Amino acid sequence: MALLENRTAVITGGAQGIGLAIARRYVEEGARVVIGDLDEEAAKKAAAELGTDRALGVRCNVVDAGDVQALVDAAVETFGSLDVFVNNAGITRDATMRTMTEEDFDLVIQVHLKGTWNGTRLAAARMREQKSGSIVNISSLSGKVGMIGQTNYSAAKAGIVGMTKAAAKEMAHHGVRVNAIQPGLIRSAMTEAMPQKAWDQKMAEIPMGRPGEPEEIASVALFYASDLSSYMSGTVAEVTGGRFM
Repeated sequence: MALLENRTAVITGGAQGIGLAIARRYVEEGARVVIGDLDEEAAKKAAAELGTDRALGVRCNVVDAGDVQALVDAAVETFGSLDVFVNNAGITRDATMRTMTEEDFDLVIQVHLKGTWNGTRLAAARMREQKSGSIVNISSLSGKVGMIGQTNYSAAKAGIVGMTKAAAKEMAHHGVRVNAIQPGLIRSAMTEAMPQKAWDQKMAEIPMGRPGEPEEIASVALFYASDLSSYMSGTVAEVTGGRFM
């Protein structure tokens, strides 16, 4: 049997990149997926590519609790359950502290930290009723070591780890597991647009000598979503090629 047969998963920020790779892998393993994304057209296009019988695209601003609740409701109403929730949506507004605006600090904290809190608490409220479920939060290596120009992003991603551990303790006796993934340098349109000097510097920090692929994050997200990780909660998986061990 496929690892996620007869299960329903919600992925925020699921219309592209790591989120879409996770959605695709989940469908391959038998899941029905609801893709939430700020770009409604992209969400619906991604769902169509995955198959309208297996996927649904919904507009969602994760900062808005009502939008996130609508994702939960869409999963239950369309596919009958909510078994996995992946908090993946995120943005960057990089700048040094000297030049970062207060608005860009607040926005990154809102999207990553409050967005993840909205997803975690609203998914958990549904999952505790059925006494089962897995919540997967996407943090970042930046939340472990801190990155220059990312005081907002590093703070938010570190906060996600603390939130994951606290939520895991609250929800364990309800049968709901909460875990986090910290990706390192993952190949994407955004990272490949870096200046060559910045790319080379990051590559030099990776013992495995290559960037990761979105599918490699998806594999870990599958592990956390499935029964393969049934005795794991409150953990953080570093998927970094050995960078900053």
